[in-house]
Parts: sequence; structure tokens; C-alpha cells
Amino acid sequence: MSVAVIDRNDVVLRGRLSAPAECKTLPSGDTLVSWRLIVRRPEPRARGQSVDVLTCITYDRALQRRVAAWLAGDVVEVEGALQRRFWRTGGGTVSVCEVNCRRGRKVPRTSAGNSVRTA
Repeated sequence: MSVAVIDRNDVVLRGRLSAPAECKTLPSGDTLVSWRLIVRRPEPRARGQSVDVLTCITYDRALQRRVAAWLAGDVVEVEGALQRRFWRTGGGTVSVCEVNCRRGRKVPRTSAGNSVRTA
């Protein structure tokens, strides 16, 4: 059986933007746009966290332009894959897990609460 059949790394998130997106130029020269989504947990604990704040990124220029227009509090939906990114600092190698997004859209307020997906 091939690895392509066994492995699957698809992430779909819908949540609120915590703050405006940030644009970074990496040492490689690539442009990275990152933002954070606040998503509710499906079944929060009685006295625990009820939301998670997840870091999303994209290298896709068209998606970077769309994300730049999003405002804190906007409800958005993104699709991508979970990845771990590594880089070197003065203190050694560090890493972070984030969602590398290939698609994203702002969800109209009227459909933000609906479970039916709009096109």
C-alpha cells in the first residue's frame, strides 16, 4: 500500500480572527503571512479551556492578499495541512506547529452560525 493512501493531513477550521494578519520575510526571501484563529472546542471541559487559538500561515500570494483584508473578529474558514516548521536562533533550533493554508475565505455573518456550507 502506498504512503499516499495511508497518510492524510487535511485541516478545515472555522473561527474568529484574533488580530490582523502579520507579514514576514523569511531569511530565504520567501514571504509568509500568519494569523491566529480562535476556535471553540467541540466539548469544553467544565472548568477548562473552551477555545483554542491556532496559528495559520500561507505562502500563497492570492490568499495573502485576501487575508490582509480580514479584520480582528471576522469569522473565516480555512483549509490546509498541519505542519511543523523549524528555524535556527541564537539559542538553537526552534519549531512551531501551524496550519499551512491553501484556501481561505471570510464567512458572511448570516452563515457564520449555520452548519450548512456556502460556496
